[in-house]
Amino acid sequence: MESEKYCPGSRKLRNPQPEFIQCSHCGEEVEIWTDEAKATCPNCKNVLHRALKPSCIDWCKFAEQCFGVELHGKLKEQREESTA
Repeated sequence: MESEKYCPGSRKLRNPQPEFIQCSHCGEEVEIWTDEAKATCPNCKNVLHRALKPSCIDWCKFAEQCFGVELHGKLKEQREESTA
């Protein structure tokens, strides 16, 4: 069972879900996953950014172990891009 192997804070990042946001340029509904910082509108190609909420990726000393090197690197990169 996942809850026995990983901390509860990692659940949303390990098991992302789709969400929908409205494009600020054309009003189209755009799918963005809960582990993503940006998405491209399929209608007008506008790149939408959203602020990522603080997560264990930002502060936990075991995050790289918990997520694995590849996923941890991807998530850290997205977080850094969203604050740049």
